[in-house]
Amino acid sequence: MPTIYQWKGKNPRGKKVKGEMEAESLEQVTQNLQRRKITQSKIKKKPKDLFENIKFLQPKVKERDVIIFSRQFSTMIDAGLPLLQCLDILHSQQENPTFKKNLKKIKESVESGESFADALKKFPKTFNELFINMVAAGEAGGIIDVILKRLSAYMEKMAKLKSQVKGAMTYPIITIVVAVIVVAIILVFVIPVFAEMFAGFGASLPGPTLIVMALSDFAVANIVYIIGAIFAVIFLVKRFHATTKGRIFMDNLFLRLPVMGILIRKVAVAKFTRTTSTMLSSGVSLLETLDIVAKTSGNKTIEFAIQDVKIGISEGRSMADPLLESGVFPSMVCSMIAVGESTGALDIMMEKIADFYDDEVDQAVKNLTDMIEPFMLVFLGIVVGGLVVSMYLPIFTMAGAIE
Repeated sequence: MPTIYQWKGKNPRGKKVKGEMEAESLEQVTQNLQRRKITQSKIKKKPKDLFENIKFLQPKVKERDVIIFSRQFSTMIDAGLPLLQCLDILHSQQENPTFKKNLKKIKESVESGESFADALKKFPKTFNELFINMVAAGEAGGIIDVILKRLSAYMEKMAKLKSQVKGAMTYPIITIVVAVIVVAIILVFVIPVFAEMFAGFGASLPGPTLIVMALSDFAVANIVYIIGAIFAVIFLVKRFHATTKGRIFMDNLFLRLPVMGILIRKVAVAKFTRTTSTMLSSGVSLLETLDIVAKTSGNKTIEFAIQDVKIGISEGRSMADPLLESGVFPSMVCSMIAVGESTGALDIMMEKIADFYDDEVDQAVKNLTDMIEPFMLVFLGIVVGGLVVSMYLPIFTMAGAIE
């Protein structure tokens, strides 16, 4: 049974290098290193990972890992290397232990006679349906290198799209969390000090000060229940979103939001057209493409709209009409898709729409950020500033009376 060895040495240039190698014996590792003209200084068996059988402690395979894998695989296949040799090289240089194990099992499955696509199906958490179906189409057409290149380019653009949306949401979420923490500290720790000081004044306090002191008393007395209620609400919202009805309700609600809804809709159009274009140009059938695109849309309202399109096409209708009737996709997009259908260049038209909406998403994210920044500043000023001013009102009143 092959064993994994860890080695250290120097390459022909004298630079220190290290790595791992799977081999039958120590002598085989030495021979392999000599072929690579590496002077080894240390070789030892890799110690066993005590937690390797505990799944939740193992690192996840990130989207970036799959993108790099696809890009490197495409380059090696294009250079004329056999599929098994590519898998062997990629497995040996993979740093993510989880992905490394997956690649080893994929290689063993291919060696046993399975197709590459069937081997990938065993790891649905790493390779989604889109990836597997496109690889299957590439194997059937003998253009696996082209398909992998398209996949890596597609995933890079999708990753960029996702990071843009996350970036747009990070600032307001952090600002709100910081505001809540600051307000909580003021109410629980700062205002009680002022309240003790005002207790000896013997004079009536202004209305805003009394309101803030009452809020502080309530927060101090019920701090445990308030924290518990916040966690309970978060838990219930997550549970509700996990149900089919809850997912449909919340996804529909997100699309109807004033500014965020426009951004979500543009991201959905960009993702739909980019995915459809990539799959159609790779030889996947339209109905199969729509089925996969619907499942990977990430929004139930959009998923139902695409499924209606699929049903319409199977009944002999065009693709553009059901899309327009759904009310989810803009009329301009539907018109361009209709032109693509009539000219027989649907994949090219979809790619043009995707490029256009990538720019639209950039602009939507910028508009959202520009709008959120002043809103957050005003929000913080009113909330925090209001608390501070209300506690200083009695001091200002006393100063006026002394004068």
